[in-house]
Parts: sequence; structure tokens; C-alpha cells
Amino acid sequence: MPALKTGLALSILLVEDHLPIAAQVTGFLEGHGWQVDHARTGQQAMTLAQTNPYHVILLDLNLPDIDGIRVCEQIKRSTEINTPILMLTARDSFEEKAEGFGHGADDYLTKPFDLRELALRCQALAKRNDLHHSKVLVLGDLRIDTAQKSALRENQALALTSIGFRILVLLAQAYPNPLSRSALLHQIWGDAPPDSDALKSHIYSLRIELDKPFASPMLKTITNVGYKLEVSSD
Repeated sequence: MPALKTGLALSILLVEDHLPIAAQVTGFLEGHGWQVDHARTGQQAMTLAQTNPYHVILLDLNLPDIDGIRVCEQIKRSTEINTPILMLTARDSFEEKAEGFGHGADDYLTKPFDLRELALRCQALAKRNDLHHSKVLVLGDLRIDTAQKSALRENQALALTSIGFRILVLLAQAYPNPLSRSALLHQIWGDAPPDSDALKSHIYSLRIELDKPFASPMLKTITNVGYKLEVSSD
């Protein structure tokens, strides 16, 4: 499957069984000069995602055949490129959002939403996600497999929580640049983040696994900014 380069014209897969919503979203996004494919079922979405490269997948959770969480998980596991998935849903509880992010979602937008915000989020996701990158990220002695949701340092497996793993992936994708606390909060918990102590707690747990057993720490706190990864050769 050929990879796409992020540019002005995005290729979008919209997975939505409600036809009036699908027509409205498709019309708006195509008005930006973007290409939009539409799937009404989870099975159709998985087939399209496995055979076509997209910059972003917009995924409704309430599908007639397969729950959107399972569709997200299967797409992330089976496709050759790590396409960002933006979930569109009326499920707005923290627990439901946490489940979505835990199964591979990259962003979350609660219905009803402003179409202009949807377009902005598509652009941001496409810009962040370089589709030429492998699902395996290597920084020094750290190896992250985003498909298998596993991380090794010096060939030792890291016992990370799902949120700890997601933080590590986001920091690795941003490397060598830092990520702000607000960016981490939004990318992990969407538009309903917990208080800042929750992020601090996850960062602390990540440090215990990533840094404590090894000679050189990788996870750095940037005062008044956020966090970044460093390798010993930096």
C-alpha cells in the first residue's frame, strides 16, 4: 500500500451509518478540496482501510454491525500504516473516552460538533502523523512497537499502563521536540481532561519503568513547558 504525503488535499475515510450526517460531513470536507470515502458499516470500513491509504479516519462508534471500538482496534492492528483515527460519538463519559483511547483512537469529538472544528482536527492529525513512519519507533536503546503496544529498553520489556504507553508514543513521535502538558492532556483525554495531578501520576509511573532501571534517564521535564525524550547521544 503506498503511503501518502501530508499536504493541502487530505484523503479521509468517513465511517458513519447515519446518511444525513454522512452527507453533511462529506460535503463540508469535500468543499476543502479533500477526497472523502464513505463506509456505512464496520466491515466495509476495515476493508477500505486495509486497501487504501488515508490521512485520517473519522469513525462513528455506533455502527450497525460492529462496535466502533472493535473497528478501531482491528484497523490499528491490521493496516500497514498507522493512520490517525478520530472518533465521532455521542458517548461523552470519561470512561467511554478512556476506552476509545485505550484501543487506539488518536482523537475524540463529541456529537454534535462544529464542522469547522472537525476540519481543523483532521488537519492537525494529518500534520502530526507522518504516514511514512513505521509502526516501530526506535530512539537510542528504546524500541516501541505501536501495533503490538509494547516497548523495550536495552531489550528489556517495559511494564507500562495503557496511558503510560500512549504518553511514551506521543513523546517519541514528537522527538526531539517537547510536548506541552496541555497537548498531552488533550491528546490523551480529549476535551474532558482530568486535573493535572493525574498526568503527573502517569509521568511518575512512566519514569519508574523507562528510567529507573537504566544508567541514563530519557524522560525529561522542561520547566514551564512539558516533557520530552532524550537519548544519550543527544
